[in-house]
Amino acid sequence: MKAPKRITAVLMLIVATVVLIGWVQFKTNDMDSAEPSVIVVLRFKAQPNKSDETISALNKLFEKVKEEPNFVSIKLHIDPVDHTNIMLYEEWEDQSYYNNEHMNTVHLQSFMANSVDFLAGPPEMSYWELKGIVE
Repeated sequence: MKAPKRITAVLMLIVATVVLIGWVQFKTNDMDSAEPSVIVVLRFKAQPNKSDETISALNKLFEKVKEEPNFVSIKLHIDPVDHTNIMLYEEWEDQSYYNNEHMNTVHLQSFMANSVDFLAGPPEMSYWELKGIVE
């Protein structure tokens, strides 16, 4: 009776190991084969008493931007101490698209032209590459 239990336990251990190895390889290949995305961080400074107007204009802009190809997400962050400090965290599938087609869209050009009414100047911009995910 002991032999069948031992064989069953060994077989279960082997199956569990094979499943685990396959899952780890699948997750590794999934990250490696994913299209490289780009993170764009923009830091804006609103004019004094114009942070609400800036946030409103950005939210209107987002409605158009989210329809663009290669768009993944945008997150708007406000400095809790100084609401004139505004940060956008954007993810795009293609940096070339972002730098060219996106920058030349009518809605972005219009936003930039109108932003002189509520922004203190152009945003600080930086690009980041996604190299890992923690969930």
